[in-house]
Amino acid sequence: MERVTEIQHPLVKHHLTRLRNKDISPPSFRSLIGRLAFLLTYEATKDLALEPLDVETPLATAHGQQLSQRVGIVPILRAGLGMVDPILSLVPDAEVWHLGFYRDEETHEPVEYYKKLPDASPVDTALIVDPMLATGGSACAAIRAVQDWGVKDLRLLGIIAAPEGIDAVTQAFPEIRIFVCGIDDCLNHNAYIVPGLGDAGDRIFNTVETHNP
Repeated sequence: MERVTEIQHPLVKHHLTRLRNKDISPPSFRSLIGRLAFLLTYEATKDLALEPLDVETPLATAHGQQLSQRVGIVPILRAGLGMVDPILSLVPDAEVWHLGFYRDEETHEPVEYYKKLPDASPVDTALIVDPMLATGGSACAAIRAVQDWGVKDLRLLGIIAAPEGIDAVTQAFPEIRIFVCGIDDCLNHNAYIVPGLGDAGDRIFNTVETHNP
């Protein structure tokens, strides 16, 4: 799995452990998702292309660089929304496009309910973001949609992943690069990641009481 990166930074391990705690509040959960998304993005964008840019400081001309490519953030609704703002804090000129899927609780297959991608002018690099990579169904559907848009450089960013989800994505799209904060043990019989952190969307948006796993 040479195209799969599990971030080993001490801060990632620290924040991920706190994120898993079932007793933390929704505001704390959102904050930790943001910190991990920030660290994840730093790693996933290390090789973005640059071009020269000169700027005038108060003292002289400084020879610097700026990003030379269009970057798109594609959150998978709804949980992926929790990762967007931290990424924008690092790449403020990035475009944000949305894909929505819900999981059929019987088949565990993704069902598309929203798609907001332009018909033309694809970005140079797309960061597809979703906190959870479980079965890989939604991730694969999102990758296909972004590829159909015409994007050549796709990167999948997630907080935690199950081996089953990684296998599904890498087998279907061996060229895709995956960046995650942690790879967990397995999926349970309901296709939830174990040990996991629960339903990320419910915990981000404080709707845990309405969730029936």
